[in-house]
Amino acid sequence: MTYKHMNLLNKCTICPRNCNVNRNEGMKGYCSADNNLKIARAALHFWEEPCISGEKGSGTVFFSGCSLKCVFCQNYNISQDSFGKNISIERLAEIFLELQDKNALNINLVTPTHYVPQIINAIEIAKNNNLNIPIIYNSSGYEKAETIKLLDGYIDVYMPDLKYFDNKYSFKYSNAKDYFEFASESINEMVRQVGDVSLDDNGIIKKGVIIRHMLLPGLLFDSKKIIDYIYNSFGNSVYLSLMNQYTPMNKSADYPEINKPISEKYYDSIINYALSLGIENGFIQEQGTVSESFIPPFDLDGV
Repeated sequence: MTYKHMNLLNKCTICPRNCNVNRNEGMKGYCSADNNLKIARAALHFWEEPCISGEKGSGTVFFSGCSLKCVFCQNYNISQDSFGKNISIERLAEIFLELQDKNALNINLVTPTHYVPQIINAIEIAKNNNLNIPIIYNSSGYEKAETIKLLDGYIDVYMPDLKYFDNKYSFKYSNAKDYFEFASESINEMVRQVGDVSLDDNGIIKKGVIIRHMLLPGLLFDSKKIIDYIYNSFGNSVYLSLMNQYTPMNKSADYPEINKPISEKYYDSIINYALSLGIENGFIQEQGTVSESFIPPFDLDGV
C-alpha cells in the first residue's frame, strides 16, 4: 500500500528543527524518531480539561520522542528517553477504533508532530472503518504552519501549548531560539482551519482550538505577555487553559530558579490578570495538581 506524505521523511523538515535526515533509511533527527511509529500508551484518560475528558474519558495516544524536549518535561521517559513500542500505521488505525469501542469521547494525539505523515494515513484508514469521534492534536506548539496545513480536514480540535513569549526562555529551557515565531504562526493556521470552539449539548468539544499555558516559576511577566497575545489575536474565539501543575522533574534540578512548584498566590494573580482583560472562555486548575500521580503510567497499555 502506498501512503501519503511519507516522502517528507526522506529529508525531514516536518518540525522547526529542520534536521534534513532521511528517516526512511533509519536515520533519526532531534525528535529521536525514524519512520517507525512508536507509542507508549493508548488508553482512556480522565485528567484533561472537562470538555476533553468528560465522564467517559479521552482516548489518548502517547507518542514516543519529541521535537522540543523541555528540561522540565514530566513525560521525559517517553519524550526524551524514547520509551515505547514500534507499531505499524495499520495498527495505529486499529488503536483509534479500539478506543472508540471503549466509548472514548475523542482520539487525543499527544506529542504527534514528528509522526504527522503516519498519523494522516492512520486516520484515513480508521475513518474508512467508521471512526467518527473528534480527533485532537495535542502538541507543544513548536510546529511549522506548512505541516499543520497538511492536517487540514483531518483534525477537529487543536490543543497546542504556548509555552513562552520571550525566546530567551525557550532557548534556555527548550533549546529553541525561535519558539514563539513558529508557535504563533502555527496557532494562526490551526484557528484558520477549525474556527471557533464548538461544544455539544453535554459540554464536550467537537471543534476549535484550546491553547494551553503552564505557568513556570519566575516567568509571570512572560505569562502575561502570552495572555495578551492570545486575547489580542483571537479574543474569545479560542479557549485558554491556564495550568498550575508544574512539577519539578527531569533536569529541573539543574535550573534552581524553576526547581520548585508555583505558589497559589502566583497562580491566582495570572487568573485575575486574564479576567481583567476580558477573557471569558477557559479553564483553570484546582490546587493539588502538583503531583507525579497525575502523570499516566507509560506501560504500553493498549499498544
